[in-house]
Amino acid sequence: MAANADVTHFLNVDLDLYSRSNLEPLVAAMGTKVNVLYMGRHKRTYRAHLELAGSGLDDSPDSTIRSFCALIAALPRQAAELWKAAMSRDFNIGVQAAMQPRSYEMPLAAEIVKAASKVNARIVLTVYAPADGTRAALK
Repeated sequence: MAANADVTHFLNVDLDLYSRSNLEPLVAAMGTKVNVLYMGRHKRTYRAHLELAGSGLDDSPDSTIRSFCALIAALPRQAAELWKAAMSRDFNIGVQAAMQPRSYEMPLAAEIVKAASKVNARIVLTVYAPADGTRAALK
């Protein structure tokens, strides 16, 4: 289902990791189940920004976070240690804002919040401003 650019909508859930340790072995352990959006080092901090392979507009935040949690729970011991050592582990829910509807709700199931807590991850919401075409229509 393609999203209508004139309507506020869910984009995807990214997994954002920040660590003092190299995250490449952790990401490698996740294999082809994730797409790497960015992985690298900035000063003393290693970063990895991932999304589930094949995830996106057809999925829900709940199903995407649930799948990420299952992947994390199945990590081999060394990768799990890197996960635990990370400074932050965020399930970042992306939302594209538009002028309609006037309000937009995205409830998360209690089981999803518990699952994120169980893997010691935060849930973050990022709302992107309306596209230029939407702003131009307001003038």
